[in-house]
Amino acid sequence: MAELRRVQVWADALIKLYIPDWTFRFDNAKTRAGACHYQSKEITVSKYLAEKFDDDKIHQVLLHEVAHAMAGSDAAHGTKWKKIARELGYDGKRTHDGPTATEKAKWLGTCPAGHTHHRYRKPQRPLSCKLCANKFDSRNLIIWRSR
Repeated sequence: MAELRRVQVWADALIKLYIPDWTFRFDNAKTRAGACHYQSKEITVSKYLAEKFDDDKIHQVLLHEVAHAMAGSDAAHGTKWKKIARELGYDGKRTHDGPTATEKAKWLGTCPAGHTHHRYRKPQRPLSCKLCANKFDSRNLIIWRSR
């Protein structure tokens, strides 16, 4: 588990070295690990997920986002971004496909088969369980409750 104070030090060092006019902060994201905000010249990392990730994984998230800042907003995940990311030491793997901060989800849903679903905002329309059927099926309707 990464310690937030240490993550802050790593982020500040990377920014000072590669993109000195940018800043870093933690955000409250619960499903994405990091983000590059071009207009405000700011890199953010989810404080919830940073606490769950090991040091190596959160370091990769930081390298991923610094590469975005260096490559520019038009680069996306294209050739220019990949080259910069590789030069920084990014390993090229997805930075986040693991657990989200489901304990922070305000809405908990259950389908008739007992599958559990999490939402951070109240669902605005009926949803059915994708684990039970690929398409919407009212027989697999998710019942939501606030936690």
